[in-house]
Amino acid sequence: MDKKKIAVPLVCHGHSRPVVDLFYSPVTPDGFFLISASKDSSPMLRNGETGDWIGTFEGHKGAVWSVCLDTNALRAASASADFSAKVWDALTGDVLHSFEHKHIVRACAFSENTHLLLTGGVEKVLRIYDLNRPDAPPREVDKSPGSVRTVTWMHSDQTILSSCTDMGGVRLWDVRSGKIVQTLETKSSVTSAEVSQDGRYITTADGSTVKFWDANHYGLVKSYNMPCTVESASLEPKYGNKFVAGGEDMWVRVFDFHTGDEIACNKGHHGPVHCVRFSPGGESYASGSEDGTIRIWLTGPLTHDGTEPFAANGSVGKVKVTAEDVSRKIEGFQIAEEGKTKEKETGKE
Repeated sequence: MDKKKIAVPLVCHGHSRPVVDLFYSPVTPDGFFLISASKDSSPMLRNGETGDWIGTFEGHKGAVWSVCLDTNALRAASASADFSAKVWDALTGDVLHSFEHKHIVRACAFSENTHLLLTGGVEKVLRIYDLNRPDAPPREVDKSPGSVRTVTWMHSDQTILSSCTDMGGVRLWDVRSGKIVQTLETKSSVTSAEVSQDGRYITTADGSTVKFWDANHYGLVKSYNMPCTVESASLEPKYGNKFVAGGEDMWVRVFDFHTGDEIACNKGHHGPVHCVRFSPGGESYASGSEDGTIRIWLTGPLTHDGTEPFAANGSVGKVKVTAEDVSRKIEGFQIAEEGKTKEKETGKE
């Protein structure tokens, strides 16, 4: 044992097939939420902090490859191998719209203003659906050079970012002109692309490297070689001082953003890790795996310089309190999971 502390994750069961995508909502008045996509065809919504199951979206007839929530976490969207993308009411679980495609849909993303849904897939076409006019035909931007793997919006919905399954690179499209304005070159296919919460960086995973790009000037900021082929990476949103990556060796690793040094290695999954994402406040991160489980790992008390515990508000004055809070939280989670006592529930009454 080279590590003193063993991270105990919250293990979320429920999916019967591999978990292939995870998405956290921003913090809403009701907290924040985590939605998962699985090859079992039924996306699941959870409390982002506790991992508690809220509901399952039932209606797809094939694997679901991608999921997302809108800014207010009131609607969910999913992209499926059944040749459709669906928009759901996240409160009731009802299907609001079903958008038929001519082939497998691999990716979907709500615009920041929540009015538009972007989809992409094996058809090599990026489509933008107007959710205020769902019956209107979608707008199609210039044909993608390859089968679409990931899509996301940036620059206040003025730019679309997309990667392909069968070729390297991330392409950036100007929404107004519908043309590719920039390509971020990578050797391998980009399996994960995330725009940081502050809009400064694009985090990509391709092959066995994680890269960070300037989201405004598109230059390569950092590139780190990983110990194995990684499928997904996510940058810590609060301080941006660390990132997580997961891939084929089944481990979820945490690295220092500035040096690339490995900070932690979390073992627990029994199959390759397909997706990792930080929660909106950076206090935890989730991983989804071939083993059908989602694991939520607490980030642990680290400051912006990575040396000592920090308080919830970022000040270092409340070091002890925060460390205790974190350990108390972990104990609370374990107690709740084991069902020995209802400490958390009674505390709220």
